[in-house]
Amino acid sequence: MLLPGGGLGMNSTMDDMNLIQAQRHLVRDLGEEIDLEIGPGDDDPSFSNTPLISGPPQEPSAEEQDETKQMAIVSQLPNDDQEMSKAQPAKRKKKVVKRWREEWADTYKWAYVDVKEGTARIFCSVCKEYGRKHRRNPYGNEGSRNMQMSALEEHNNSLLHKEALRLQMASKDNIVVDKPIYVKALMSKTAGSIIEAALKRDPHEVEFIQSVQEAVHALERVIAKNSHYVNIMERLLEPERMIVFRVPWVDDRGETHVNRGFRVLFNQALGPCRGGIRFHPKMNLSITKFLGFEQTLKNALSPYKLGGGAGGSDFDPKGKSDNEIMRFCQSFMNEVYRYLGPDKDLLSEEMGVGIREMGYLFGQYRRLAGNFQGSFTGPRIFWSGSSLRTEATAYGLVFFAQLILAELNKDIKGLRCVVSGFGKIAMHVLEKLVAVGALPITVSDSRGYLVDEDGFDYMKISFLRDLKAQQRSLRDYSKTYARSKYYDEAKPWNERCDVAIPCGSQNEIDQADAINLVNSGCRILVEGSNMPCTPEAVDVLKKANILIAPAMAAGSGGVVAGEIELNHECNVMHWSPDDFESKLQEAMKQTFHRALKAANDFGYQKESPEALLHGAVISAFLAIAQAMTDQGCV
Repeated sequence: MLLPGGGLGMNSTMDDMNLIQAQRHLVRDLGEEIDLEIGPGDDDPSFSNTPLISGPPQEPSAEEQDETKQMAIVSQLPNDDQEMSKAQPAKRKKKVVKRWREEWADTYKWAYVDVKEGTARIFCSVCKEYGRKHRRNPYGNEGSRNMQMSALEEHNNSLLHKEALRLQMASKDNIVVDKPIYVKALMSKTAGSIIEAALKRDPHEVEFIQSVQEAVHALERVIAKNSHYVNIMERLLEPERMIVFRVPWVDDRGETHVNRGFRVLFNQALGPCRGGIRFHPKMNLSITKFLGFEQTLKNALSPYKLGGGAGGSDFDPKGKSDNEIMRFCQSFMNEVYRYLGPDKDLLSEEMGVGIREMGYLFGQYRRLAGNFQGSFTGPRIFWSGSSLRTEATAYGLVFFAQLILAELNKDIKGLRCVVSGFGKIAMHVLEKLVAVGALPITVSDSRGYLVDEDGFDYMKISFLRDLKAQQRSLRDYSKTYARSKYYDEAKPWNERCDVAIPCGSQNEIDQADAINLVNSGCRILVEGSNMPCTPEAVDVLKKANILIAPAMAAGSGGVVAGEIELNHECNVMHWSPDDFESKLQEAMKQTFHRALKAANDFGYQKESPEALLHGAVISAFLAIAQAMTDQGCV
């Protein structure tokens, strides 16, 4: 039914009835579906000239039927009564039309406009659905009955949207390449042939291809001097063993679920594999191979020559009970245990895997293997004395930053440090930064970031740990500390800083974030997570002469701690924190100077932003290449 542009101010009975029939659900001439909200007052005059079209016919609600009956009764009253009723107009709520505006696009990211059966409608970006059900409030009332409740909040609370999110996270085929793989230009055709071969073999493994490109780019001068390394690199890029398996488990309600498990033994030329396992819904074979390749180089660069591997599952431990996690870990270990052992492969913690998960995994391994071998690295695995491995990776990052600053004749005291992440590594980084006199000002989660201009101290860090333990939001921090603020849907890289330490996940810093870091005055970036920067971001940082400490060098503290724990002497003795830190500092110092020496040997000056980035890869690769050459074609 067409309504004239000025028809929203009608006073006649017929016009009132027309308004009642059209007020439930309207579509503008642009075609977007609009849910009208109830509120007192006149209609918005800015929409008086906007033609509106009624939506699909719907049965009137009880409220509308009551209004229709009231008007019918009024029309049947005697003239005197009608005049009395006109003198006292009925009190009723009017609709306030809210028009879809272009500037809302950033806020309402869940929505997009598309044509369905000839009519433009607003669709959900997640579940690709539209309609009344999609915006129904889970508490029963249809549409928003509160002017303060935005359409976005109502949508996110809808049962259909939540179900769409659940199905999306549970899907095993949600690996979508949104854009072509970014291929860096290489000076050498020989080095370029390695990338071409990897792209031809694994064209859809985006994360793995990205890590390969970074390594080949760093090794370009090495390959140019000795073409024999081309064959070594091609063999290195193919893992020795890849295991993909199903992990069935039963939840607390007795329902059966199936997840996919991975374990990649990448290279054992230098020794048995060491590598983490990650439980995350986005885990796939590409991420597993990328983590295994990075771990292989990291282990080769450390003072302890080891092989590298990685694994995990697309299982999400969040929201699961202890019993559910235990059953999943036991099912995971039932398949993996036959490939583990002190001389084969040792598991360690990664994202989504902590003390609880490692304990369940080791318990099932001990049951299946029939012995109490120390085949895992991680806190409390030996249950004898205290372990500092959880802190070792984070402390190593801070020690590495201190080594870089010492080369520049600077001190870390008083420097503003921006940290991302809210996990174990990020929290221990904050702790160590405070201990050395730095000023950490940020942490972040998947929804935004928190900044405290006064900086964190031990009391504030303890409060952050309590928030995480209670599964509360970082927003609650700002309610306690007035000088802090939480920013939704934002990253901390635009905050003024001297040092940046990303401790989240891969590719968390894109090109725009890198530009923000440059503009915020950052001079050093220490990678706390594997491959935190996209290739475009790395290019921006290099051009701005920001020194980058790669994760394979700066994050090797966990490797060092794991090997110290596995040493028999460490199992018998109780190491004090000071003794452990002194050993960790010495190991990080060796790694730092080994990377700088390799960079210098191939023409990279230590002041260059590429020195540590390329030197670390060169040193690790040469160690692996020598072992692979000595052992022949195996």
